[in-house]
Amino acid sequence: MKYIILTASLLSQICLGGLYAWSAFVPALKSSYGLSTSETQLIFGLLIAVFTLTMVPAGRLLESSGPRLPMILSGLLFGVGYLIASFSGGAFVWLLLGFGVVAGTATGFGYPCPLSACIEWFPRHKGLVTGIAVAGIGAGAIVLTSLVEKPLERGTDVLLIFRWIGAVYGSIILLAGVLMRYPAERCHKHTDSASLTGLPGRDPFFWAMTCAMFCGTFAGLLVIGNLMPMALASGIQPVGASYAISAFAVGNAAGRITWGLVVDRKKADSIQMSLGFLALALIGLLWNVSNAAYFALISLLTGFGFGACFVIHAALVGTRYGASRFGRIYPPIFLAYGLAGIAGPAIGGWLFDRTGSYGAAIVLSIAVVLTGLLICGLLLKRSQHNP
Repeated sequence: MKYIILTASLLSQICLGGLYAWSAFVPALKSSYGLSTSETQLIFGLLIAVFTLTMVPAGRLLESSGPRLPMILSGLLFGVGYLIASFSGGAFVWLLLGFGVVAGTATGFGYPCPLSACIEWFPRHKGLVTGIAVAGIGAGAIVLTSLVEKPLERGTDVLLIFRWIGAVYGSIILLAGVLMRYPAERCHKHTDSASLTGLPGRDPFFWAMTCAMFCGTFAGLLVIGNLMPMALASGIQPVGASYAISAFAVGNAAGRITWGLVVDRKKADSIQMSLGFLALALIGLLWNVSNAAYFALISLLTGFGFGACFVIHAALVGTRYGASRFGRIYPPIFLAYGLAGIAGPAIGGWLFDRTGSYGAAIVLSIAVVLTGLLICGLLLKRSQHNP
């Protein structure tokens, strides 16, 4: 049964991970419906923000009822959100509602369920199975980009494509929800309710993970939210730009599995290792980005570093605070991802609109990651005296 759960988790995360293919739709939304770069990034940023905010009540529901109910709600809301977008007529407000609010809520309810279930089913390999589960999120951009690339090139209405995605992906998530469950012994285990109250607000380790989540995802979301227009602005042809999106997604998926193995071995040290890797990858975006092959390579490495954010902290929460507290502690850490979702893509788009270049945005993302690396180092050092 546990491998059925793992498979259902992976498939549902692939569907939810389609959000990272957002930049593939940006040119069509701009050319066909007149949206500005800032508007397209505001939609993406709101989706991320709502995603993370709804993880808090989703975590409480997960804790009280198990993973099946929130996962079923996720599938229903996902389909409704994409249908709203498909009947929007390209109006910014309705796209914002369909994607940002409804699909964002769907993602927030669906995302923590596979992580919590896999940690319960595979307690000896928390990092690895968490990495496999969230690798689906990274692979989701590859799958969706490859599915929509040809229809978009043929001139298929982007809103019609949204309708297809809502129907097919929503059904898959709903089916995964029907299958999702905890092990029998977990369902009958009585946990001391006192141990589930409150957050470790005075624990520097908690704040180190929160800081690392914000800094890593700020930079990663700034890049992925603007990746297609960034490539086109550098003179890369649309086909090469699509390859860059796929390369980022491949790196993201591979990074989640690889960093899962790393965190099982290196524990807290993996936080600083991942931030350092991401900073080096981002530096590579500062030159020679007009070469499609080079741009794809750097996109892959950036995705690899970005993927660490979604496995390291989830695995460390399960290890340090226990699987039974995952639904309560991880969502507040994940709120930092929501703040990054609001700030990163929108600031990247705004800086391009003002300067005509993505250079300033990339420099800012590097500075944020390096600042996070420094702050996390200090907090982790303090946490050694407060285990």
